[in-house]
Amino acid sequence: MQVERTNADDLLVDKLPDGSKVIVDPKNETVFALNATAGAAWDACSGPTTLSKVAEDMQRSLDPSVTEELALESILQLQEKNLVTTSGSFSNATRRQVFATLGAVALPLVVSLTMAEQRAHAQSAGSGDRATTTPVFTTTRRP
Repeated sequence: MQVERTNADDLLVDKLPDGSKVIVDPKNETVFALNATAGAAWDACSGPTTLSKVAEDMQRSLDPSVTEELALESILQLQEKNLVTTSGSFSNATRRQVFATLGAVALPLVVSLTMAEQRAHAQSAGSGDRATTTPVFTTTRRP
C-alpha cells in the first residue's frame, strides 16, 4: 500500500509537547486533533511511503512495539479525515486484531471540528473573547 499526505502545503500544523498535533485546514475551515500515535503516523507520511515504512518510522519515533496493524489503523483514520490518500491493497488486519496486539502504545485518534464548531465550544467553555471570529489557538505553517 502506498500512502501520501493530501494537500499538505495548504495545512497549518502545530506540534504539541506530548507528540500530539493540531492541524488546521483553512480552505475547508476544519481543525484536526491527532493524538501522539496518529501524529507519529502523520510525521511518517511526510513524503510518499508504504505502510511498512510508516510502521518502521512510528517504531523509531514512538515505541518499538508499534505493529503494522497499528500503523494501518492510524493511516485509515487519517484517510477518513482526508489527510492522507492510499493506493494499493490493505492487509487483512481487522480493528479487533489491532486492539488485541497493542501493548503499551495508545490507539490512534483523529478528531475534527469545523472552525465554527471549535469557536462555539471555546465560547461555551468561556475561553477566548466571545466577540472574536478567529480560533483561540495559533498555528505555524510546517511541512
